Amino acid sequence: MEEDGATFRENALKKARVVSSHTGETVLADDSGLEVDVLGGEPGIHSARYSGEAATDESNNRKLLLDLRDVPQGKRGAAFRCVLALSDPSGRSEFFEGTWRGEILFEPRGSMGFGYDPLFLDTRQGLTAAELPPEVKNRISHRGQAFAKFRAWLLKKRSQEEQK
Repeated sequence: MEEDGATFRENALKKARVVSSHTGETVLADDSGLEVDVLGGEPGIHSARYSGEAATDESNNRKLLLDLRDVPQGKRGAAFRCVLALSDPSGRSEFFEGTWRGEILFEPRGSMGFGYDPLFLDTRQGLTAAELPPEVKNRISHRGQAFAKFRAWLLKKRSQEEQK
């Protein structure tokens, strides 16, 4: 399926609706990526293909570092953003979003994770996303935040249904 939306929200909703219409089930889908402040939010929805259609994690990271080569420390703010879309067969939908702020380093650090993780420094932790233990990353990341909001919504909905 082509991700041709203009936003993470549009792409996540398209994925959820297409699968929901084919299965007749309620579907949860996501879209996420990296937004770099000084690049006007790029790579954004193009994060996976930032360096072209045949992009790899390495080629995307090289392009990002090249695009930021003249940007000094302190001006390299960025955020990972995730949008979850929940869609049911009737077309009703809910959204859950998470944002993880940090900055882009000058060279990669760490061997865990994927994508831009070795370049993304969580300034509060002092570690890159590729250096964080998975249980910490899963709790504080953009996806972790979005899923925590989804879980809270689901628990609230279940509680409301039980009270009926």
